[in-house]
Amino acid sequence: MDPDDAIAAQKTALRDQLLTARRRHPLQAVPLNAAAIATHLLETPEVRRAATVAAYVSVGAEPGTGPLLEQLHALGRRVILPVLLPDGDLDWATYSGADGLVAAGRGLLEPTGPRLGVEAVATADVVLCPGVAVDRTGMRLGRGGGSYDRVLSRVPVGTFVCVLLHDGELVDRVPAAQHDRPVSAMVTEKGVIRLPTGPG
Repeated sequence: MDPDDAIAAQKTALRDQLLTARRRHPLQAVPLNAAAIATHLLETPEVRRAATVAAYVSVGAEPGTGPLLEQLHALGRRVILPVLLPDGDLDWATYSGADGLVAAGRGLLEPTGPRLGVEAVATADVVLCPGVAVDRTGMRLGRGGGSYDRVLSRVPVGTFVCVLLHDGELVDRVPAAQHDRPVSAMVTEKGVIRLPTGPG
């Protein structure tokens, strides 16, 4: 088997296992956990001093981002959110509040403002991204669509990149291909864990 195919197969198996576990999370815990995640992130020096934060709108059993988006917006931070393009890449638009979001494909909510271009993520001081797992070296496992692989390739080295996860989604090893970029930290309802690639 081609090495890239072997890595892809390992990722699929791990992703399936983790998503099955995630579906067992009680949905009533999502709002409480989302509030805790917002508190932990707003206590980090990187988020406190950020002028622009690239974030996303959580869906389903993902760790919730609603309270975090509201608090960043209330603090006057510029928050940019992804807009899914037909080729799976992500454009960006500025978050103007919950009533500025509209339903989009794949069950997503997207901002209605002017598009900023795919490179807009490079202007963010902090990048908050979704994931299914991360390992102790900072390698992140996504949902398999490749959108955030492209996003992370545009983020300047040294930017604080944090993946939002549930407790228990820090794993021993995420299979990694050459194009995979490590993240700086992970956050769960229990707190922020900094990873070897990150500052501090």
